[in-house]
Amino acid sequence: MAVVTLLRGRHSHLAGQIRGLRCQTHSPDAYVVVAIDDPAAHDVARELSPADWKVLTPALSRRGGRLPLSAARNLGAATAVAAGAEHLVFLDVDVIPDPTLVARYCEVLSDASVGKGPRVLCGDVAYELAPAEAGAHAGADRRPRHHPARPALPPGQVTVIDDVTLFWSLSFAVSARDFVIVGGFDEDYVGYGAEDTDFGQRLSRRQGHLLFIGGAGGVHQYHPSPSPPVQHVDDIVVNANVFADKWGWWPMQSWLDQFGDLGLARRGATGRWETTSAVSRTLAPAAVDRGDRGVPGVTT
Repeated sequence: MAVVTLLRGRHSHLAGQIRGLRCQTHSPDAYVVVAIDDPAAHDVARELSPADWKVLTPALSRRGGRLPLSAARNLGAATAVAAGAEHLVFLDVDVIPDPTLVARYCEVLSDASVGKGPRVLCGDVAYELAPAEAGAHAGADRRPRHHPARPALPPGQVTVIDDVTLFWSLSFAVSARDFVIVGGFDEDYVGYGAEDTDFGQRLSRRQGHLLFIGGAGGVHQYHPSPSPPVQHVDDIVVNANVFADKWGWWPMQSWLDQFGDLGLARRGATGRWETTSAVSRTLAPAAVDRGDRGVPGVTT
């Protein structure tokens, strides 16, 4: 079993993830850190990891200045499989896994009676509060908050989710075989947005199932991000068009609508979304990003 993460900067968050992996009740056989234009990634990952870990750091470059998230996940999977992994656990670099995450994912992946066809497993990820928000609360109120759109399941429970748009790549697991059956991530998506939703559609097209797993939790380490994510407006608009051309409906609708309200994007004469320069993107209101895209997905 291999854990796969993507890295460009965020070295302090990588350190938090490694601390969580060191505490696992079931240690991964390999740790794959895909470096995206991050030449220090190998040395950082190797320095932070235990000496006996198999740490692999495949690398790739941005494409036109955009992060190739789909291609990076596919590269991470291929690297893990080449190293002998039969089970793949993907974690966003911001996620610190709970001690039972790896063991729980492996347990369910190994149980052929749970779900039919290709299976993708998602654990619960709670979000750290912003420092200012945490400072305003005491005791239990400071605890990370669960995403309201996803169930927080007790340990041992498995729930099949019919709505595949709830797939998110913050924390998920899949067998190497099922990853191939689904087709991996579509590399037509470059940059932020829609690649998760597309993966869910690919899973559904293969008659697969999305499972939410209790006992495979984690915590998303805080980092500031505006909401809507105006820093990604170009990526989101491009990828939304790619998705709509492919599947016939719009992902991330709430974000697209908000960009329209801010004057950052609009529907063109052909009905496709396009970006504008009518309003400075730095004027958009800032808020903590909770991963709410309208269609949930990864925070990056």
